[in-house]
Amino acid sequence: MISKYNAKEISVNGEIFEILIDEETIQKRVAELGEIISKDYEGRIPIFIGVLNGSVIFFADLIRNISINCEVDFLKLSSYGDAKISSGNVKLIKELNADIKNRDIIIVEDIVDTGLSIVYMKGLIQSQNPNSIKIVTLLHKKEATKYDIKLDYIGFQIPNRFVIGYGLDHSQKYRNLRSIYALKNS
Repeated sequence: MISKYNAKEISVNGEIFEILIDEETIQKRVAELGEIISKDYEGRIPIFIGVLNGSVIFFADLIRNISINCEVDFLKLSSYGDAKISSGNVKLIKELNADIKNRDIIIVEDIVDTGLSIVYMKGLIQSQNPNSIKIVTLLHKKEATKYDIKLDYIGFQIPNRFVIGYGLDHSQKYRNLRSIYALKNS
């Protein structure tokens, strides 16, 4: 049980996590991203593609800050399992339902670290001939990125630390924390 959703520090399996980005700062930045994207896509109807499970909270908050018409769909990938680092293999678990040919696509990620998932998704989506593909991520671990990827909208650049909260998990738990926490001394 999580006793405080916005405590300065929390203990997870004997490890201490400290607030990296608080709820208020997250909500302010998500609103800014929504405003920027809405202006960039004015007069168009993009399809926002959320990457499950991690992006679901960011995705919902972002969509509520979009002021233009849009559609939504979801992909589900797996590259972590219960580990703190990527396995290096991406597996597609849920495919898109939408017809994305000649459409403007915005992939919504919770976090980009190595960039492997982005490379995989872009290839998958490009094979369906969309009009455009852009990527929005809440978090980017620039120093962990190993692939040449272009991120179009970034919420926060963060250090290469293991993070939980606001959709990000540790063994499928702690997604419901309102702030983003980083493993202390990592």
